Amino acid sequence: MTRITEDMRKRAEGFVWLTGRVLDQRRVVHDTEGVLVALDAYSTGDGGYAYGLEPDIKGPLAQPLTVMTALRILDEIDAVSGDRVTAIVTWLGQQVTADGGLPAFLPNISRYPRPPWIEPPPHPAGGLLPTGRIVGLLHKHGIDTPWLDAATEFCWRAIDDLVSTHPYEAESTVLFLDHAPDRARAERAAARLGELILAEGLVLLDPAHPESAKPAPGYAESEFHYAHDYAPTPQSLAAQWFTDAQLRASLDHLAASQQPDGGWQIYYRRWTPTIEFEARPGATIEALTTLSAWE
Repeated sequence: MTRITEDMRKRAEGFVWLTGRVLDQRRVVHDTEGVLVALDAYSTGDGGYAYGLEPDIKGPLAQPLTVMTALRILDEIDAVSGDRVTAIVTWLGQQVTADGGLPAFLPNISRYPRPPWIEPPPHPAGGLLPTGRIVGLLHKHGIDTPWLDAATEFCWRAIDDLVSTHPYEAESTVLFLDHAPDRARAERAAARLGELILAEGLVLLDPAHPESAKPAPGYAESEFHYAHDYAPTPQSLAAQWFTDAQLRASLDHLAASQQPDGGWQIYYRRWTPTIEFEARPGATIEALTTLSAWE
């Protein structure tokens, strides 16, 4: 079913041209070389990325979560290769903790503005949110590095130990499972994760009735997650968690959420006046990407 029309695309592109950073303007028109040039402006020169590439993380000091965002953008343009990625995995290898995982943040995040819910870790420990997505993307593109096996095992242990989760961690976990080499184990783990998501009510299955769900603790009042957030492509293991009707409802809601200005809105907490302006172009590109993948 076609949910995204040429008019919707043009209005979305117009919104990004009007409000987006150079990076987002390059992304929305699929300018691969332009994206690479623009992404380099956020580089810290040692394989890290900073300078607000991830809108919630300010300052010139690279954080694993910001490097994760750089990898996501490189994946978007199918450019997870070459010297940039060699530098990225080298930098990430220097951040691997004793448990084999990657922390979301380093203690030095305290030196620059940050959201009030981000506490600088006195002793960084691996987290499934950054590690799962980063390791999943490296496996997806066949990137090997000395710390990858330990990080993969960290992900498996963390997934096996899950008794509770939250939506963003679950999204990263799904990406790991979608590309983990052990496919049989990934399928079993994905089925269990889906049961946990549904049992904890971490997905709004009926967008017409938001009162039927409750955002995860610490999330904004209207920060719901939908089926398409967990399954942004039909190939994702998470697509098996939902019925065809539930997926249709989720995608129809996403298509209908395009705003009059052509962009899609963000629903997470705004801790500074600039966040909405900085993040909406990226959210718009992600909405277009998801709707295109499901056409």
